[in-house]
Amino acid sequence: MLRATYLIETPLDPAAVAEVLAGEQSSGTFVRVAGESDALRERSRARVERIEELAPLAAPSLSSQWLEQQGIGGPWRRARVTVAFPTANVADNLPTLAATVAGNLYDLGESTGVRLEKLSLPADYRARFERPRHGVAGTRSASGVAEGPLVGTIIKPNVGLSAEQTGELVGQLCEAGIDFIKDDEVCANPAHAPIADRIRAVMRHVRRWRDKSGKHVVVAFNITDEHEAMLLHAELIQSEGGHCAMASLNWCGFSSVQALRRRSGLIIHGHRNGFGMFARHPALGMGFQPYQLMWRLAGVDHMHVHGLQGKFSQADAEVIEGAHDCLTPLADPADLADRVMPAFSSGQWAGTVPATVDVVPSGDLLFMAGGGILAHPGGPAAGVQSIRQAWAAVRAGETLEAAARHAGELRDALHFFGRKKHG
Repeated sequence: MLRATYLIETPLDPAAVAEVLAGEQSSGTFVRVAGESDALRERSRARVERIEELAPLAAPSLSSQWLEQQGIGGPWRRARVTVAFPTANVADNLPTLAATVAGNLYDLGESTGVRLEKLSLPADYRARFERPRHGVAGTRSASGVAEGPLVGTIIKPNVGLSAEQTGELVGQLCEAGIDFIKDDEVCANPAHAPIADRIRAVMRHVRRWRDKSGKHVVVAFNITDEHEAMLLHAELIQSEGGHCAMASLNWCGFSSVQALRRRSGLIIHGHRNGFGMFARHPALGMGFQPYQLMWRLAGVDHMHVHGLQGKFSQADAEVIEGAHDCLTPLADPADLADRVMPAFSSGQWAGTVPATVDVVPSGDLLFMAGGGILAHPGGPAAGVQSIRQAWAAVRAGETLEAAARHAGELRDALHFFGRKKHG
């Protein structure tokens, strides 16, 4: 059985609404249909396993025309409910799994709020799906970074850089000592820097640096596109000696990402842009745990979790929980190959390193700093060095301020970015 935990809100009896939800998402209709026997219904119907009623609200979070037509008002009762769905209803069909645990239940007239908070599945069912081809260990192997975080940055070709200019920038970043580079999510195949030209230009500089230094910088090319175009560009990345492709998960869909996983040996960098529309309202959508679980079933190797003390609305506690979700095996606690690497990205710089070390002491993460590297007053190489110095200081039990006395790049970062952050 698949088990999903929801937060529901309703002016009705939460137990009755939980049964409506379970029926709607499995065997239920509002009337019995032809051929529907009690035995068939028993076999395919989801079961409500647990109900925990919470404090009510004075006003509904969302409107419901159905309730208004019935003349039903508050109080607006809330409950956390766990529903078990038969795996036979879904089989190994990931889009149908999503439609089952996060489908029409959001439109139930009896509710004024539904949020999917947690999803769990048995080990034998998890084994039916894709798994990360690379995950933490494979990403370390590709980058040559055996311990500590992979220090990365983001390039913004949409500012108007041509493919050749983008390649030159990547060459400079390689020289600066970067481990990982990703495209911005809004730049995939623009007219001024077509993706095929960009792949070739960037990989020319990556190979040149590898031949010179022995280090292979991993570049996540944004191949978000129509299904066949994605697969074609993944083949080009591989033929050019690249290791990684990035996809905007919400806009590509499960099926395209699964096909990419099956037909490509690349690391898949999963970008969650748009996740806020699922998660920001406390009474609607879903939390990150079920979201990342389903994408891991599709076979992604990295998942964005935003950043600590960053520029977005998400609380640090949610970022921390998301990072831990990524590094937790889905079904078997001993299956470390099932983990994916969390990407911390959102206003990150040397000053956010201490909080990040506290969250992931192992360093199994991507530390993505855009301006924190590229805008460092000493240049990109100094930006990269400032982050490495900050990480080394925290690991040695030293404050950043103390380390800055003998680490010039860190000192400049604290002065420059700290002043901007605090006005």
